[in-house]
Amino acid sequence: MTNKPTAAQQLEDLARLRRVRDRIDREYAQPLDVEALARGAHMSAGHLSRAFRLAYGESPYSYLMTRRIERAMALLRRGDLSVTEVCFAVGCQSLGTFSTRFTELVGMPPSTYRQQAASGTAGLPSCVEKQVSRPVRNRTP
Repeated sequence: MTNKPTAAQQLEDLARLRRVRDRIDREYAQPLDVEALARGAHMSAGHLSRAFRLAYGESPYSYLMTRRIERAMALLRRGDLSVTEVCFAVGCQSLGTFSTRFTELVGMPPSTYRQQAASGTAGLPSCVEKQVSRPVRNRTP
């Protein structure tokens, strides 16, 4: 007897994972944690984390932080908010954690990015600006 999921169960799990990813995309600024996401998907937190990583290549928490940093980059490029205001606007609760994650993904601290971003993407259409400024996880120097 095997516990291998059927094709129908695999499709249902993928649909649940897509709903979790869509929820993260929509509610990135809200307090979200893996347990809450798992409850919403009717999965255990461990199963959600394993399945999400298998499907999307990163954990739900990493995906959430990437979305938050992407939004933070856009807000910092705008230039009318301080780094602290941006931190809280994207749903982070700690400026230190935000700065650390931002630096990991972008390759520079948010304050430096804010200073350099004003001139770096000036004149680009927003769709191109978003693509060239997207944070890249596991960036190699």
